[in-house]
Amino acid sequence: MSGYNPILLVIISLVIGFVIRWLLFKTGLIQSIRKALRRVQDLFHVHQFLKVPEFNEAMQRNHFHRKLSLYLHSLPSLEDTDFTNLISGHDHNDIVLRLDPDQTIQDNFLGATLFWFEQKTQPDRISSFVLKIRKTDKRRILRQYLRHINTVADEMENQRKRHLRLFMNVDPGEGSRGETRWRSAPFTHPATFETIAMEKDLKNRIKSDIESFLKAKQYYRKLGRAWKRSFLLYGASGTGKSSFVAAMANFLRYDVYDVDLSKIRCDSDLKFLLMETTAKSIVVIEDLDRFLEPQTESAVTVRGIQSFMDGILSACCGEERVMVFTMNSKEWVDPNLMRPGRVDVHIHFPVCDFSAFKTLASSYLGVREHKLFAQVEDIFRQGASLSPAEISELMIANRNSPSRAIKSVIGALQSDGDGRKYADMIGRQIGVDDVDVPSFGGDELSTVKDSRKFYGFFKKRNGRRTNYPKIQSLGPTIDKN
Repeated sequence: MSGYNPILLVIISLVIGFVIRWLLFKTGLIQSIRKALRRVQDLFHVHQFLKVPEFNEAMQRNHFHRKLSLYLHSLPSLEDTDFTNLISGHDHNDIVLRLDPDQTIQDNFLGATLFWFEQKTQPDRISSFVLKIRKTDKRRILRQYLRHINTVADEMENQRKRHLRLFMNVDPGEGSRGETRWRSAPFTHPATFETIAMEKDLKNRIKSDIESFLKAKQYYRKLGRAWKRSFLLYGASGTGKSSFVAAMANFLRYDVYDVDLSKIRCDSDLKFLLMETTAKSIVVIEDLDRFLEPQTESAVTVRGIQSFMDGILSACCGEERVMVFTMNSKEWVDPNLMRPGRVDVHIHFPVCDFSAFKTLASSYLGVREHKLFAQVEDIFRQGASLSPAEISELMIANRNSPSRAIKSVIGALQSDGDGRKYADMIGRQIGVDDVDVPSFGGDELSTVKDSRKFYGFFKKRNGRRTNYPKIQSLGPTIDKN
């Protein structure tokens, strides 16, 4: 009886083991074996399926669905699924993985193995996440597991400091049945309270009011009031109302919902839009006075706007939100629409004065003091004024030379009512080398017509002097004086 060489047997065993390992991990055979074993195990266990829909029965967004999506797409096992989608992240240079519908992702919690997959209904393409869990594990871990998902998702949101989004409502016909009426884009507006042209003391009072609101959840509950705050911003175009909204959003780290009333079908439609907004958001209606004019045809009534401001739905669905309404003037608006309870804070945005000019000079030109400031201040004292948008455009056009920029502002302030006198001056002074824009067919802006077309802000303005933007009412938390 012949014997076997033990060294040869060891070598053969190692070779066979290497081949098997290569077949399992290099050819994907291991995945097929795992799936087969999972099917065999399923034969001996009773499973239950739990669905997490994107919308509830009232077609409101299910916030747990958003948190679950954030949690699932952070799991390492996502890389082991058969199909994943590659999409751009919040930074366009980032590529992130997204679960493909009907593909399963595995998670482990307290010794239990759980499986998730996404379903999308046809034809609406509404998303639902489905959890597959053993019944024995469900009784033992389900509540703890759901709390775990909430905790992890909240931590992830806090760590990334909320990438802000700007939401815009669309026409009813643009969305599929059952689909949200909001479309979104990244909110990247750079405005802050430090860069907007506003008196320092006023900024501090507004920031103090907002911070007080953020900490007052329990106080509002004690009073039986909805935890929300509303602002009215009124003033001529170009005085900084939109920039103020952006600065507020960046300060609060809140998303912005921009409501276009021209795309609203009726009062109920406006309420449904409010229901689809999320907490930690600013809801904005711009140029509200335009839709309140008697000659304006609008599907939204004054009663509908009043209900949007302080109705039962606003109290139930408006928690942890800030509402902002902008107007060019509130002179002809029914005071009942602007009463306390509907609007908490009134802020007037007038044309620019010397303090605002210095803020703009610091932001746009990097100049805090200049020999021409005394002349600018004297002109403001005589009652001359421009809007912040007008001054900022002059500074942008002459940003390479602070002295020329300040002189251009002085010339505009000294011009007559519609800026016609100074239009000749900037036509002579400003060429394409001063402004980084494509040429309009010549080497410089040489005519009054071209100059006024380029800037678009020389318009009639009243002669009376107005002061800095000021708060008319900040409710009980801030002294009105």
